[in-house]
Amino acid sequence: MSVPVTGRAAADAGESAWHAAWLPPAVFRALGSRGVLVHGDGPLVDTVIDEVSRACARYGGRLWHGPPWQVDADLVLALREAGPVPNAAAEAVRLGATPAVNGTGDGSLGDEGYLLARADGVTVVLADAPAGLLYGMFHVVRLGPAAFDDDLPARRHRPALDRRMLDHWDNVAVHPVSGQVERGYAGGSLFWRDGAARHEPARLRDYGRLLAACGVNAICVNNVNVHDTEARLLTDRLGDVAEIAEVLRPYGIRVHLSVTFAAPVVLGGLPTADPLDERVRAWWAAATRRVYQRIPDFGGYLVKADSEGRPGPFAYGRDHADGANLLAGALAPHGGVVRWRAFVYDHRQDWRDRSTDRARAAHDHFAPLDGRFADNVIVQVKFGPIDFQAREPVSPVLAAMPATRLAVEVQATQEYTGQQRHVCYLGPWWSEVLGFRPRGAAGGTIADVAAGRAGTGGGGLAAVANVGDDPFWTGHPLAQANLYAFGRLAWDPRLDPAAILDEWIDLTWVPVTAGDPDPVRRTMHAIMDDSWRTYERYTAPLGVGFMVRPGHHYGPDVDGYEYTPWGTYHFADRDGVGVDRTRATGTGFTGQYPPPWSEVYESRERCPDELLLFFHHVPYRHVLQDGRTVIQHIYDTHFAGVEEVAAMRERWRLLAGAVDPAVHDRVAERLDEQFRSAVEWRDQINTYFFRKSGVPDAHGRRIY
Repeated sequence: MSVPVTGRAAADAGESAWHAAWLPPAVFRALGSRGVLVHGDGPLVDTVIDEVSRACARYGGRLWHGPPWQVDADLVLALREAGPVPNAAAEAVRLGATPAVNGTGDGSLGDEGYLLARADGVTVVLADAPAGLLYGMFHVVRLGPAAFDDDLPARRHRPALDRRMLDHWDNVAVHPVSGQVERGYAGGSLFWRDGAARHEPARLRDYGRLLAACGVNAICVNNVNVHDTEARLLTDRLGDVAEIAEVLRPYGIRVHLSVTFAAPVVLGGLPTADPLDERVRAWWAAATRRVYQRIPDFGGYLVKADSEGRPGPFAYGRDHADGANLLAGALAPHGGVVRWRAFVYDHRQDWRDRSTDRARAAHDHFAPLDGRFADNVIVQVKFGPIDFQAREPVSPVLAAMPATRLAVEVQATQEYTGQQRHVCYLGPWWSEVLGFRPRGAAGGTIADVAAGRAGTGGGGLAAVANVGDDPFWTGHPLAQANLYAFGRLAWDPRLDPAAILDEWIDLTWVPVTAGDPDPVRRTMHAIMDDSWRTYERYTAPLGVGFMVRPGHHYGPDVDGYEYTPWGTYHFADRDGVGVDRTRATGTGFTGQYPPPWSEVYESRERCPDELLLFFHHVPYRHVLQDGRTVIQHIYDTHFAGVEEVAAMRERWRLLAGAVDPAVHDRVAERLDEQFRSAVEWRDQINTYFFRKSGVPDAHGRRIY
């Protein structure tokens, strides 16, 4: 039998009220039952010592911290610069750690890297900095007993991306429309409640542990849509932010803050927020100086400007580079960065005007500014050109700004992928995005852009967070896998999403009896491996996107946005469906891509089937590359999607009695809702297109 075990407090003083996710006490058994030597000092080393001491107290192991005598340990966690290690095997590894490990580099492990090796019956983790030792310790936990196998190969581990960040869309005060957490599907905020800070350090500390254990090293604690109460976090409510930073600091998490561009007016009483006004520059410099006095390791600002009604530099005749560089100047003396979101478009579009294309907007605004942003500006770009849809092409902005630090933004919170009421494992989708090569097979990947290998310094990977104060963190227990997968892919974008899922299953669903754990593993994979594509099958077809209810974005509404000013259209008529974004006859969006994709997307015949309706308006009887017509593809996929959800539900029911009853009940309830919703999607989408096209289903299935 396997169960997710309750939280950290269970090791100390009874059980916590929240789920332990991928850090239940049982996963520390292999580490905690052995002799462990920690060699070195520092605040994050203290965290390692705390974690190891708890594990040893539970499982009978022994902990030494840098004794002057030789220690016969099973596991050594050591800072290389702390001097000779009081263990002969580990000292030999330390002295022999050369560039030959992994075959490249100068032997440096960096601020967060570590070397994991096995020598003479001792497992050794070496790091150049305390953060590396912390990540190395969690890697040992992830490996479990395999960390102590004698055939464990020596390997150097360093994050591919330096910046691995979660953006919380949490409001301090409850917003009348967005609530406590905008696009939050897991309860209230971990940080704020009803206009005040929650002051719950135990849960925040556990959150920091979960993030560090999967590789996340930064968070933003408030919504990018900065309202009046949230604006004051920069000034008179800064103490609340400092408190959060204090709790998360032991796990290497740097705190960032969303700020309003209008802060000099809203908070400072100035008559202007013009980025070229010296009074405005002075105000930001003083405000930022005060932030660093309270939070010395503060990460920087996140800004949404001139987008969906947010204030920005356009009001003063300035551009995004002017606005971003203003804040960059205030942050630069302190080592901070400004993350400036590229989510900018006309949200008051005339639906009759087919020349205006929301997909073009980010590129139109930002590509001409390449090379004008300060070194500590990171332009944060949504992975697709629209808005986190279940399928859309990779944003051309990510190939258009080689002289700018770019971050890739994904959405862990499932706004358009079932809102954590549906199982939708996003690891495979993110992996596709990160592995996409915008300049063709010979060019770099999107992960390379995020890493900054062109010499600009990387902006990394950011995700809109999917956690809340729900006992299961993410509302749906299986949605925890998306948070875990984000951290692991941000650390190493080359990881196989199926292997990441294996890690999460092994860490979260810990065997507690001598019974066979494989049924749980097999069931999880059967439900989750293809769940993103299953969701895609029963929702909007072939990349067209946005057939959701306006506002809350849950459930089908084929024409919900079709006549609105938001610019998210499908243009279905009696003859066909899709948006013409070609250069020849459409909006010209295909021209924003470099070759070969500009030509691939321009061509109906070469465009990938899954994106056809994003780039082309085609007849219903247009034949796809798989041999089916568009209309038959719509019918087939929507029937298939419902059948797949029914199979998920049945597989989960068979685990009754094999997993914790509370978890089983929560997942079963969510799968029931997913099935109901999938049926509604199927029936509405198929009926709509049958009535539009007049083409019957080739298989004679019921369509209303």
